[in-house]
Amino acid sequence: MLDRFGVEAMGIERVPATRRPQRNPWDCFTMWCAANTTISTFSTGTLGPGLFDMGLRDSILTILFFNLVSTIPVAYFSIFGARSGLRQMVFSRFTFGYWFCMLPGILNCIATIGWATINTIVGGQTFRAISSSNNIPVWAGILIIAVLSLLPPFAGYRFVHNYERWSWIAPAIIFFVMLGTGLSYIEDGWGGSGPVEAASVLNFAASVVGYGLGWASFSADYTVNLPEDTSAWSIFVATYLGLNVPLILVESLGAAYMTTIVNNSTWSDMYDANSVGGLIAAGLTPLNGVGHFFTLIMALSIVANNIPDVYSLALTVQIFGPRFQAVPRVFISVIGTAVYIVLAIVGASHFESWLDTLLVLLSYWTAIYAILLTEEHLIFRRSWSNYDFDAFSKYQAQPPGIAAFIALGCGVMGAVLGMAQTWYIGILGRKIGDLNLGGDIGFELAFAFSAISYPPLRYLEKQYFER
Repeated sequence: MLDRFGVEAMGIERVPATRRPQRNPWDCFTMWCAANTTISTFSTGTLGPGLFDMGLRDSILTILFFNLVSTIPVAYFSIFGARSGLRQMVFSRFTFGYWFCMLPGILNCIATIGWATINTIVGGQTFRAISSSNNIPVWAGILIIAVLSLLPPFAGYRFVHNYERWSWIAPAIIFFVMLGTGLSYIEDGWGGSGPVEAASVLNFAASVVGYGLGWASFSADYTVNLPEDTSAWSIFVATYLGLNVPLILVESLGAAYMTTIVNNSTWSDMYDANSVGGLIAAGLTPLNGVGHFFTLIMALSIVANNIPDVYSLALTVQIFGPRFQAVPRVFISVIGTAVYIVLAIVGASHFESWLDTLLVLLSYWTAIYAILLTEEHLIFRRSWSNYDFDAFSKYQAQPPGIAAFIALGCGVMGAVLGMAQTWYIGILGRKIGDLNLGGDIGFELAFAFSAISYPPLRYLEKQYFER
């Protein structure tokens, strides 16, 4: 019945070559440009000066370097969707195996729900900041954003791309307006120096990587309708630019705006009242009534960031077996939306701490995930002809997944040794900077430990199981 109205009826089944109507690889650019031209990206940038006491120049250099590096796997995995016709988590079975792939599936579900929760909180705060009397409750803004975020994922792939193709334009214009209104208040300068500053850079870098690299577990979901012979370079470049243009510019603007509250008591009060939402509203208040309208658009911009979370959540749940695959994707989207609405309303007062924790944890697991899939493809498969994509649902045709599971465990061990969070500082993390704060090298060690351990483990696995 829904299919008659154009709603996507497919789940994680492979998209055959004859049913791929998408023709323009530059849809990858608009897809990721829209998802990141939002106030969530702006929020990530504020963490540099706001949470880690960094200067603007240090923050921007950290944003620039770590985004350019960490988004490479996201752009690379986008190619996999077009070549295989399989969603990102389904493709992961060719590394983790049919059964062990459920572990990254669980982590991805947590990531999608967590991101949707964080996004919706900042959107709700921005709604409340629209009026000077703060008479719009945060929960009302959360409900509005959640309902609007559900509609394109409910309808499916084509509607997701149609929405994202245009939704980035208005927020991009408003961000440039905010640059103009805030320029005279921005505090330019370097941060500190020595071990303490090094620790701050590493801590902020983990958050930046968690945001950009966090899309790696979704990326192939949005290219499965491109023809198999679409240029790999076109997909890579379009995705890479679509990610980095907004990530670098909007995060840098967020960092710049965070420095404005030092010498502007009015903006500081608005930030104290509504966190990042108040800071967005502060930059637009000089425009009076037009500024309120622009603030509303910025609150709604969060929908473009939530859409990939909600859509990919439904696809991820279906990898848990035939029974889950039998549940229509649209129902999973509705259930997931209900869950994150509750979490967002409950956690609205813990936005900044939740944001940093989520970003850092994402940087750990996605670093492991990205290197394992990359090594499997480049070292052990080497060619697309060495995959049997039609056997994606047959566990006998997949690797056992033991090597990937052990390598993931090694990566987790590296993350624990190098992490530096308020609730735990690893043995190696505490050796950087302040003894009580440490410097977070968790994602670097997670990446390295997994990268070193997987090739010999996978070689032994292939020798023993012959698959």
